[in-house]
Amino acid sequence: MSEPQATREKSATFAELPHLLASAPHRLLFLAGAVAVLLSMAWWAVELTWMRFGLGGWPQPTIPPAYAHGMLIQYGMFPLFIFGFLLTVFPRWLNRPSLPRARYVPVAGCVFGGYVLANLGLLDLPWLLRLGMMVMLLGYLIGLVTLASVLRASRDRNDHARSCVLALGLGALGLIAFLAWLFGAPQACAELAMRIGTFGLLLPIFFTVTHRMLPFFSGNVAKGYRVIRPRWSLPLVWTLLLAHLLLDWRGALGWLWLTDLPLALVFAWHALAWQPWKAMRPGVLAVLHLAYAWLPLAFVLYAVQDVIYATRGELLFLRAPLHALAIGYFGSMLVAMVTRVTQGHSGRPMQMGAVAWICFALLQAVVLLRIRAEFGGDVYLWLVIAAYGWLLAFLPWVLRSAWIYLTPRADGQPG
Repeated sequence: MSEPQATREKSATFAELPHLLASAPHRLLFLAGAVAVLLSMAWWAVELTWMRFGLGGWPQPTIPPAYAHGMLIQYGMFPLFIFGFLLTVFPRWLNRPSLPRARYVPVAGCVFGGYVLANLGLLDLPWLLRLGMMVMLLGYLIGLVTLASVLRASRDRNDHARSCVLALGLGALGLIAFLAWLFGAPQACAELAMRIGTFGLLLPIFFTVTHRMLPFFSGNVAKGYRVIRPRWSLPLVWTLLLAHLLLDWRGALGWLWLTDLPLALVFAWHALAWQPWKAMRPGVLAVLHLAYAWLPLAFVLYAVQDVIYATRGELLFLRAPLHALAIGYFGSMLVAMVTRVTQGHSGRPMQMGAVAWICFALLQAVVLLRIRAEFGGDVYLWLVIAAYGWLLAFLPWVLRSAWIYLTPRADGQPG
């Protein structure tokens, strides 16, 4: 039995790779996302090292480094995985045929190509940064039209599909706002783009996918599990997130508790309603619940900080809530969900495996290190440690994932 398995898992030849990678949306886009996981943080780690220790001759971006870091991770790195996932599952959600490669290859080419160009543009090449952002925007628009056309052709007006399309539409708007700033518009456009990336693009999509998939996966495995997927929570979360986005953008920080406290309660209610104590086996299911736990925790931090600011005018936790959300929830859920999809769609056993577990565990330490950086001492040293910790956590996972995307399915099936 071992010999046929080894034969099926042999790597594709160089001539076969384009056809293999284009055989399914997740192959091409997840591979691009895996590269971006290392590229984005490698640039940020070197930039932080330059800030803390100094690096002679290291070219500086022509925009604030924090903007570069936030924009390329929020609009480049994470969306590569998002498009890979949605272009794969949308037809299934909506009972439509799978998309032909002509519909998803251009999305991968533009989003990843633009992302790479924009990263090169950070090396003191502002024209290349602008070009990269424009190419990324083209990829967003192609992907948005593709997904919207699947939704429009379906008789099922799926709430989860509509939520994802709305978030991607806001993501395109955020890229337009940032491009406007790059071409001379007021800085408020850049600030708006940064906030849309977190609260209008990533968080709505991550929560929407969690809302649909986590109880579904749990119900398929856990005995005595009751699937709870309330229709009221998506519109409520959307309303509160948009209110948070606008209040934060306009600097009305004293009123943010009005949105963040209810969000903390809603997210915590879901954490309990989804009964994680019934879904701790197998590990590939448990990590979804563990990753989700960071979302209510992040908004508890937001809410506490908001109340303290409203009463004392002090931002006690600074960016700790943001990174509990971005690294804790987004990062952990990325590892959990992408590992699951990668295993299932490559014909391998539905399990985490040692590499994925190590990545997930180290990432939890990275979250704590990044949160620690907000509480004084040698702040930039803590930031440097957290950035290199991300690279250490993800490198083996990226290498293993890339190998899977570059080899035929282990079960010999197409895709």
